[in-house]
Amino acid sequence: MTREAIELSKPVTAQRLLERIDRIGEELASTPHGMALIGLGSIGQDTARLDAFSDLDFFAIVEQGAKQRYLQQLDWLDRIAPVTWHFQNTVDGVKLLFHDDIFCEFAVFEPHEIGGIPFSAGRVIWKRDDIDASIASPRLPEPRPADHSIDWCLNEALSNLLVGAGRYRRGEKLSAFRFVQQHAVDRVIELIERTWDSDNFSRDPFASDRRFELRYPEFAPLISAFMPGYRDTPRAVLAMLEFLDLHWDVPAALARHIETLARR
Repeated sequence: MTREAIELSKPVTAQRLLERIDRIGEELASTPHGMALIGLGSIGQDTARLDAFSDLDFFAIVEQGAKQRYLQQLDWLDRIAPVTWHFQNTVDGVKLLFHDDIFCEFAVFEPHEIGGIPFSAGRVIWKRDDIDASIASPRLPEPRPADHSIDWCLNEALSNLLVGAGRYRRGEKLSAFRFVQQHAVDRVIELIERTWDSDNFSRDPFASDRRFELRYPEFAPLISAFMPGYRDTPRAVLAMLEFLDLHWDVPAALARHIETLARR
């Protein structure tokens, strides 16, 4: 068996991900313009939740004028392990898959840019001696959840159910799916977050659906009823309407109208 075949046969584990991010730091350190590598998310300060399904999120900080070289020439990563696929998805960022199934999402910044980037505090994987460790701490505050009232969330969810049920009956099933199983679900999640305390798992400030099942295990089984799929939007409408009516004050006339549309 070749060395490449042996590497491919190894399963992705938390330990391999930690080793890979360390190797990326070592490789960046060996380049002429590398300044620091910051691990983010589960490869950053939250390694307790790192598992085989985690990806490597990181910032590479490079000298002024070198950013495009590190975005467009990925030899500094390919020297660690062959790169199977990659594409530049933002002006700063790249998504990349190594041949051994380790997936990365990273961005490259020059020092003057990092102060204007919102991110959760990270972990310094490597830095030059002249770089302060505070580079892994954001200067901008994390985004706060939208300051919607419970009344707004409830009525917005109900309006999404009403519009979605009507569009489904009209034959606009894709639009109906989005209104009900995406927009209305977002508002229901927001209602749950504003009404009940969560378990001891951190909320992602950039995506409220992250770790929802861990934060609210008692409500996790309901999600399959709220999101049964493209063909079952009326069933989703009825499930969410029942949940909303159980916990909040849903106007009876509005509930009857939504139910009639969903059952028609």
